[in-house]
Amino acid sequence: MSDGFELEPVGRIASPLTERSAAPKQGHEGAPDAWLVFEPRVADAARDLQVGDRLVVLTWFDRADRTVQRVHPRDDLTAPEQGVFSTRSPDRPNPVGLHPVTVRQVDGDRGRILVGPIEAIDGTPVVDVKPLLSGDEGTF
Repeated sequence: MSDGFELEPVGRIASPLTERSAAPKQGHEGAPDAWLVFEPRVADAARDLQVGDRLVVLTWFDRADRTVQRVHPRDDLTAPEQGVFSTRSPDRPNPVGLHPVTVRQVDGDRGRILVGPIEAIDGTPVVDVKPLLSGDEGTF
């Protein structure tokens, strides 16, 4: 087993959310739609995506604090601290974001798709995109 590995973004989020403090905690809590702009080298991988498709977008929270191991869930200081592995906090040792979304628009000429709702802020790297399969809905 290797001690290290590399992740290369397959795209970036282009969102009206520009500040972490303005982003909802979860997409279904009032997050806007945003563009997922693919890197040209992976454009062919997105060619079959269609309006209405349900996807899971995996992001890298590049502005997260990777030293955090315990948080007050949902930033509620009255709640007892919990280890980040039992929360959805973006601050964690490996800050991978998980976003169930729906494709709203496909702009293949510009290598992008509009998805939503998504709480990721503008410029967030996209690590991968996967289809949400029948039966997956209950897992989020």
